[in-house]
Amino acid sequence: MQLASQKHDADPEMSPAIHAGLVESLFMNPAPMIVGAFGPAIAGSVIGFVTGNVWNWLCVPLFVLVGIARAMQMRRYRERNAPLSQHDADVWEKRYRLGAITHGISLGIWSLVVLLDTQDTGAHMLCITTVVAYTSAGVGRTFGRPKIFHLQVLLSCGPLIIALIMVGGIYYLALALLSTVFFIAIRQVTSSLQRIYLDAWIGREREAALAHQFDTALNNMPHGLCMFRADGRLAVMNNRFAEMMKLGGALAEGSPSATEIVATCVTVGAISASSGRLILSEIDNSLAGEIVTVGDEPAPRSLSWTFQPMPGGGTVVLVEDITERRNAEARIVHLARYDELTTLPNRVQFRDEIERILSLEHGHGKTRLSALLFIDLDQFKQVNDTLGHPLGDRLLCAVADRLRDMLRPEDFVARFGGDEFVVFQQNVRSDEDAAVLARRIVERLSDRYLIEHHVVEIGASIGIAMTSPGIRADILLKNADMALYRAKADGRGTFCFFREEMAHTVEARRILELDLRKALANEEFELYYQPLVNLKTGRITTCEALLRWNHPVRGTVSPVDIIPVAEEMGLIVDLGRWILRKACMECMMWPKQVSVAVNFSSQQFHQRDILNEVRYALEVSGLPASRLEIEITESSLLRNTQFTHDALAQLHGEGVRIALDDFGTGYSSLSYLHTFPLQKVKIDRSFLEGIDSDRPLTLLRGVARLSADLGMSVVVEGIETNEQLELISADGTVTEAQGYLFSRPVPAARVRKLLTASHGERQKDGKVLSIPLRSIA
Repeated sequence: MQLASQKHDADPEMSPAIHAGLVESLFMNPAPMIVGAFGPAIAGSVIGFVTGNVWNWLCVPLFVLVGIARAMQMRRYRERNAPLSQHDADVWEKRYRLGAITHGISLGIWSLVVLLDTQDTGAHMLCITTVVAYTSAGVGRTFGRPKIFHLQVLLSCGPLIIALIMVGGIYYLALALLSTVFFIAIRQVTSSLQRIYLDAWIGREREAALAHQFDTALNNMPHGLCMFRADGRLAVMNNRFAEMMKLGGALAEGSPSATEIVATCVTVGAISASSGRLILSEIDNSLAGEIVTVGDEPAPRSLSWTFQPMPGGGTVVLVEDITERRNAEARIVHLARYDELTTLPNRVQFRDEIERILSLEHGHGKTRLSALLFIDLDQFKQVNDTLGHPLGDRLLCAVADRLRDMLRPEDFVARFGGDEFVVFQQNVRSDEDAAVLARRIVERLSDRYLIEHHVVEIGASIGIAMTSPGIRADILLKNADMALYRAKADGRGTFCFFREEMAHTVEARRILELDLRKALANEEFELYYQPLVNLKTGRITTCEALLRWNHPVRGTVSPVDIIPVAEEMGLIVDLGRWILRKACMECMMWPKQVSVAVNFSSQQFHQRDILNEVRYALEVSGLPASRLEIEITESSLLRNTQFTHDALAQLHGEGVRIALDDFGTGYSSLSYLHTFPLQKVKIDRSFLEGIDSDRPLTLLRGVARLSADLGMSVVVEGIETNEQLELISADGTVTEAQGYLFSRPVPAARVRKLLTASHGERQKDGKVLSIPLRSIA
């Protein structure tokens, strides 16, 4: 409540309510005011009768009229029933002030008449006594508005003191002085009374405001609150507590005991009897603490009770309804441990449950055999990509339902995420029981699904790991995952048991991955180069850059062992970037007519900044774009055809040559030869098998002739004998050859010697001289 909303009589803390109360105090006791109005009339009549003074008699009816007017005013005020508003208080204050001023003027005039116009000492004393008596009586009535009283005293007593001075004489002057002192004291008394009264009223109003605020806060707080005194009786109870405990308002009015309140809560079913006993025990102990109770209702509430003892005895009890919070916490726990889509346990819940079962068996010394089946859905990604994720989610739910139907009550299934499920089969007799279940799962999950009018077919691959004494859940899961990897490698749609050699293979692969990351950071790689020889000139025209890994323990590691691992690890892009820049820098040390060929993997080629990578490598090395040849495989052409075509076109526009590597090992679509901007085709070494017979040779020459007719140069890989060389070069369609006949892949220093030999000596009779190249290599 705001206590300083308006100002009244220079009291900044006075509120409208206080002002109205002070005005009302003026009319509280009408008797003194009526006596004060009619008393001077009586005294004036006596003085007039004794002295016969005409002016004195004229003052008597004035007193009577003022008295009647003020009496009627008091009566009208007393007849009103409504409380004073701010406007009403101002009106009645003005009316009272007018009456007081009129009465004060009347007394002042009468004092001048009696003291100055009569010589009777008795009359003088009666007049002085009457005025002083009236003034004294006004102190108890007008303390609420002392300024009105001060004005009235000035108008009545001021003329009296002046008259006393004018009459003169020691006694009259002494009376004038004493009257002045008396009236000053009266003024101070009324001001002090008003301040005391005003302070008390303001304090009471503040207390009422604070009590109202406290009551509002108490009844609007989200917690229920009860305060018990030291005798165990109720001191305070807020509405929230009564509402939570279903208590009526009449219960709190009688100051019941804690036992009575708790008993009522139990009776209405707000808490259970056992909870009630626990609550009473906490209150009786008068110790700080907290308990949680759960009701026995169909939808039980969880209530948190906090007990706080008070210094002077007694206890404050706070009650909070934590049902929603507990439900939310349970929901969070459920979401953290269960898959929201299929409602199956998730990875965390499954692992903890397996760990609990294994620990329990190990603690009891049991050796029951169980099986863990790791299931991966085949072709699920295609369903998601073609029919959309909502249908894929429906499919996962259908898979979960089928798995539940196939399991015994003691078995359980979980979803690990994506399209992976795990089944724990307990108490199996042998591996065959797990194999039987695995076959059933593969067959059942491979049956057709009808989802939203779509017929969907998928498959399943399963890895199985059997329990053993002392095995941990994490190891069991890892073993099943390794078995699943082998099952998928064997062609999918089947199952595979974990074997110890799988762990050795995986560990070797893990060590290889760690070594590979370290090798890339420490630049342990080296580039070897294998020449491509022009069959007409016998000179080396291009050298293919091939990666070698100089491992401190493994020795020299072939790209066949490096590239697949680097692709799976995601390192192929960084590794390919290093190869490209290294090869371009090396090529700058070769004769200007020799190019370098760099193999690009599918992942590396389809990075979005491939063009910028090539430009940067050429810029850093200073190599002309025409001396760089990029070799890509058919798998790169199959992936993201439009991007591939655009990227190849941009590289070709920069002047880089594009070669199709290992032609004949993939789909071998002849459409590639005219769809994509290719300048060279490298025919795979597999075409040389049985080349001494008509059919393979005819096929090789047909591909070579077609490529040559399309304006592309043709390279045959894997030339190892002079006989093979003579057969492929007989009709002149093959332009270049590559193989051990000319040189194996050699380090950079060796290839420079080969290039010096190739381009520093003339060829005899235009024939290819392979012997010098082999001897140098």
